[in-house]
Amino acid sequence: MITTTISDFRKDIKDYFNRVTENFETLIINRGKNTGVVVISLEEYNSLITTQHEMSSEKNRARLDSAIEKFKKGDSFNKNLLE
Repeated sequence: MITTTISDFRKDIKDYFNRVTENFETLIINRGKNTGVVVISLEEYNSLITTQHEMSSEKNRARLDSAIEKFKKGDSFNKNLLE
Protein backbone atom coordinates (compact mmCIF):
# COMPACT_ATOMS: atom_id res chain seq x y z
CA MET A 1 0.00 0.00 0.00
CA ILE A 2 1.28 3.44 -0.95
CA THR A 3 0.24 6.61 0.84
CA THR A 4 0.84 10.11 -0.49
CA THR A 5 -0.45 13.66 -0.35
CA ILE A 6 -2.38 15.32 -3.14
CA SER A 7 0.61 17.60 -3.82
CA ASP A 8 3.06 14.73 -4.23
CA PHE A 9 0.52 12.83 -6.31
CA ARG A 10 0.21 15.75 -8.72
CA LYS A 11 4.00 15.92 -9.13
CA ASP A 12 4.43 12.22 -9.94
CA ILE A 13 1.01 11.10 -11.20
CA LYS A 14 2.43 8.90 -13.97
CA ASP A 15 4.80 7.11 -11.57
CA TYR A 16 2.01 6.51 -9.07
CA PHE A 17 -0.32 5.13 -11.76
CA ASN A 18 2.45 2.85 -13.05
CA ARG A 19 3.05 1.47 -9.57
CA VAL A 20 -0.67 0.83 -9.08
CA THR A 21 -1.17 -0.92 -12.41
CA GLU A 22 2.13 -2.79 -12.70
CA ASN A 23 2.59 -3.90 -9.08
CA PHE A 24 -1.04 -4.25 -7.97
CA GLU A 25 -0.41 -1.57 -5.35
CA THR A 26 -3.19 0.29 -3.59
CA LEU A 27 -2.66 4.05 -3.48
CA ILE A 28 -4.17 6.21 -0.76
CA ILE A 29 -4.14 9.94 -1.40
CA ASN A 30 -4.63 11.86 1.85
CA ARG A 31 -6.77 14.96 1.49
CA GLY A 32 -6.87 16.20 5.04
CA LYS A 33 -8.19 15.05 8.36
CA ASN A 34 -9.89 11.67 7.95
CA THR A 35 -10.48 12.11 4.21
CA GLY A 36 -8.80 10.62 1.21
CA VAL A 37 -9.07 8.78 -2.05
CA VAL A 38 -8.14 5.19 -2.84
CA VAL A 39 -6.77 4.29 -6.28
CA ILE A 40 -6.63 0.66 -7.45
CA SER A 41 -6.03 -0.91 -10.85
CA LEU A 42 -8.93 -1.80 -13.12
CA GLU A 43 -7.99 -5.48 -12.79
CA GLU A 44 -8.18 -5.27 -8.99
CA TYR A 45 -11.50 -3.39 -9.17
CA ASN A 46 -12.99 -6.04 -11.49
CA SER A 47 -11.84 -8.76 -9.10
CA LEU A 48 -13.52 -7.02 -6.16
CA ILE A 49 -16.77 -6.59 -8.10
CA THR A 50 -16.74 -10.26 -9.12
CA THR A 51 -16.18 -11.33 -5.52
CA GLN A 52 -18.98 -9.05 -4.36
CA HIS A 53 -21.32 -10.63 -6.92
CA GLU A 54 -20.33 -14.16 -5.94
CA MET A 55 -20.99 -13.38 -2.28
CA SER A 56 -24.20 -11.44 -2.91
CA SER A 57 -26.58 -14.30 -2.24
CA GLU A 58 -26.72 -17.16 0.22
CA LYS A 59 -26.99 -19.67 -2.64
CA ASN A 60 -23.82 -18.37 -4.31
CA ARG A 61 -21.93 -18.37 -1.00
CA ALA A 62 -23.00 -21.94 -0.26
CA ARG A 63 -21.92 -23.15 -3.71
CA LEU A 64 -18.57 -21.41 -3.39
CA ASP A 65 -17.98 -22.76 0.13
CA SER A 66 -18.85 -26.26 -1.07
CA ALA A 67 -16.45 -25.99 -4.00
CA ILE A 68 -13.65 -24.77 -1.72
CA GLU A 69 -14.20 -27.65 0.71
CA LYS A 70 -14.16 -30.19 -2.13
CA PHE A 71 -10.95 -28.68 -3.47
CA LYS A 72 -9.28 -28.78 -0.03
CA LYS A 73 -10.25 -32.45 0.38
CA GLY A 74 -8.92 -33.31 -3.07
CA ASP A 75 -12.43 -34.19 -4.17
CA SER A 76 -12.21 -32.38 -7.49
CA PHE A 77 -11.70 -33.32 -11.10
CA ASN A 78 -10.20 -31.93 -14.30
CA LYS A 79 -12.28 -31.44 -17.39
CA ASN A 80 -11.02 -30.56 -20.85
CA LEU A 81 -12.87 -27.73 -22.49
CA LEU A 82 -14.11 -28.04 -26.05
CA GLU A 83 -12.65 -25.62 -28.50
